[in-house]
Amino acid sequence: MTAQTPQQPAAQDTWRQFRARYLLVLFAFLAAFGAIGFRLITIQVIEAAKYQALARKQYERAFVLPAVRGNLYDRNENILASNTMYVSFGADPHFVGNKSSLVAETFSSVFGKPQSYYLEKLRSKNEEQDSKHFVWLERGVKPELAKQIDDAKLQGIVKSPEPRRIYHYDDLAGSVIGFTNIDNKGISGIELQCDNVLKGVSGSVVMQQDGLGRVRPSADYPRREPINGSNVHLTIDVTYQAIVDEELKRGVDDNKADGGLAVMLNPKTGEVLAMSTYPGIDPNNTGKIDLAAARNRVVSDLFEPGSVFKIVTAAAAYEQRLVTPETRINAEHGKMKVSLGGSKFRIISDTHEYDWLTFQQGIELSSNIVLAKVGKIVGGETLYRYARDFGFGMFTGIDVPGEVRGVIKKPGDPTWSGTTLQTMSYGYEVGVTPLQIACAYAAIANHGELMKPFLIASIQDGNGTVMFEQKPQAIRRVASQQTIDLLTAAFEGVVERGTGKNVRIDGVRIAGKTGTSRKYVEGQYAANSYTASFVGYFPIDDPQIVCLVMMDNPRANSYYGGSTSGPVFHAIAQRIITTSYKFSRTAVAQNRNQNGSITVPDVRMLHPALAKRILEGCGLNAQEFGSGTIVLRQSPDPGKQVEKNEAVSLIVNNDSSAAANGTITVPDVRGMSVRRAMNRLVIDDFSVKLQGNGVVASQLPAPGEHVHLGSEILLHCEPHGLASTVLY
Repeated sequence: MTAQTPQQPAAQDTWRQFRARYLLVLFAFLAAFGAIGFRLITIQVIEAAKYQALARKQYERAFVLPAVRGNLYDRNENILASNTMYVSFGADPHFVGNKSSLVAETFSSVFGKPQSYYLEKLRSKNEEQDSKHFVWLERGVKPELAKQIDDAKLQGIVKSPEPRRIYHYDDLAGSVIGFTNIDNKGISGIELQCDNVLKGVSGSVVMQQDGLGRVRPSADYPRREPINGSNVHLTIDVTYQAIVDEELKRGVDDNKADGGLAVMLNPKTGEVLAMSTYPGIDPNNTGKIDLAAARNRVVSDLFEPGSVFKIVTAAAAYEQRLVTPETRINAEHGKMKVSLGGSKFRIISDTHEYDWLTFQQGIELSSNIVLAKVGKIVGGETLYRYARDFGFGMFTGIDVPGEVRGVIKKPGDPTWSGTTLQTMSYGYEVGVTPLQIACAYAAIANHGELMKPFLIASIQDGNGTVMFEQKPQAIRRVASQQTIDLLTAAFEGVVERGTGKNVRIDGVRIAGKTGTSRKYVEGQYAANSYTASFVGYFPIDDPQIVCLVMMDNPRANSYYGGSTSGPVFHAIAQRIITTSYKFSRTAVAQNRNQNGSITVPDVRMLHPALAKRILEGCGLNAQEFGSGTIVLRQSPDPGKQVEKNEAVSLIVNNDSSAAANGTITVPDVRGMSVRRAMNRLVIDDFSVKLQGNGVVASQLPAPGEHVHLGSEILLHCEPHGLASTVLY
């Protein structure tokens, strides 16, 4: 039997320990490789999409391609608002990386802002910027300035063309058109009302950063082109609008009023031909816009209308056969007590002390007492019903934002008092909008048919396809033709013999009504604060125009509607009658004909700058003769067919009142050749008598004198050699 050595047990123990350690290390390595493999499978297979998306965020960004906003046009295809292309610069702070200082230095040198301004935007670790992958550095940069930035040499900078809104007539109809913000989003007016169709659909492009830090479009993603916005055509006539804007401003200044407004309608269709508020806004200078002035007060503000509301009382009385024009009513010598119960009473007063008046005279002279007595005969329920039929206390449905419905008290309501019926009969204790007043008188001008007013005529896409077209819409008949005739006779009497005599225009029959109401301020009627108005329509035989003018707190010589708003209406009507043939622009609406010729628009009685814009918009050139603020005559005449780029001569006079009186300033033709002098004078319808030949040496009447239209001008001519200056 062999004896066992003492080393064997020790060696076996060592081997066992080594193997255990080996296996432990092996299992540890296997576990580590297994974990790594599992993690790789998770990243590469199971969650591959997640990590691919994270990777793309490091080198890919999607940028918006803004759509071009649609244009706004007037009824004659004159562009009111369009777009000009500016440039905006943006950046991804992660893409810019450590080049922030270079970017900030470059932009600071071009735009004059401190480098810290741009560094703040580019600090991606800033808490405010940490979640942002894109920031704007500069917006709306003019192209000539943008050229100074070489974005190809600046890492992570993206230059993007960006359309900006431009309003071609500055503040013309500013509160109606409205304006957009820096992102071309509609903020007010038609820009807000039609924002969804004007703005279009933005496109997009994905940009990638390569190994050198350059940014370029990704080949893996298709570029999605933007869809430009549709064009909106308005019922506004830019010529009428210009006249209304100019005369309203002049009227506010002359009467030292706080402000004013005016609205002009086509009574047959309900189309808004002009709508103006003053002070207004210039949409091209959004930084200076007063939001209160941006409000379209024609539809958003309520007024106690005063005597212009007597249309309701008179219509109800005539329609119900309660009175006739010859019905005699005691006007109480200008003062009438109305009992409030017990010993309390209130006084209804007239401006003048009248004795007995016929109902026709009561309307012509605007007697509150006569209308209060007739209103009591009509009764509360009937008066309320007719007020509603005329559209008061209801939305007109016009397609502009901000319209309010007004307030009409109803018999039986808690607010109906013992004197409400009488005061409501002459236009107090009611709240109406200026547009509602204009629509009510338009119903009379339209033979009793109340029309829905509208501003948006049609909407067309970029290809000219009509997407929407608004048709005239009759709402209801407010009175019979017999009543309409009686009201028209009464309102014509207002202009011919009554409170609206300042509105009279020889040769044109005008019907209208004056209104004056004390303003209700802080729970009581102010002592010296009034709203003055005049509303009328013409010509009576075939009404084409309804116009309302209102003055807010006139403080010059008078506060009555007939002497403040009436003259403004007169000036507007006079210029329109002089400017427009048959008070219609429908012929000019087709000024671009299929054969390529152009119909010359009518720009007489407009400011020369505006006349030039209208002509240029039609593809014509303008030549101005004289100096001043009013275009008196033009050649070729309105409606003539001419070729594109043909010149239209504008004869300007600095005395618009002379034109209104049928006179004109004699132009200076001295030094001109006989042919040119005769052509110049014929434009103004002067007759010409010649003495001698060659060049005009002298003329009679002298240049600058005011003479009647059609007067004879005597030209004394001398041979070329005897004249010091010859203008060919």
